[in-house]
Amino acid sequence: MPPVQKLYQDYRGKGLEVLLIDFKEGADKVRQTVKERGYVAPVLLDESGDVTGKVYGVWGPPTVYIVDRQGRLVGRAAGAREWDSQKGRQFIEAVLAAPAGS
Repeated sequence: MPPVQKLYQDYRGKGLEVLLIDFKEGADKVRQTVKERGYVAPVLLDESGDVTGKVYGVWGPPTVYIVDRQGRLVGRAAGAREWDSQKGRQFIEAVLAAPAGS
């Protein structure tokens, strides 16, 4: 998650929103993990895993969904990725630069 956190810190002022979703864990454990790891992006909790798994098809972390400014899914990746690499940043910048309504 450090690469995603870094992107969030670098691009949130340009419109990047990141929501971290934890599933199948209790609130106390999630709070402790957030504190220990220093997450700054909002963390949502799906204790049962029903919404995350059944609705969105996420069965294992990390899974990333990229949604553009119009709410369209423009990318999905399962597993760790180097989001703060040059290619990752270029992709995020392209998504952020796309004009609204396009």
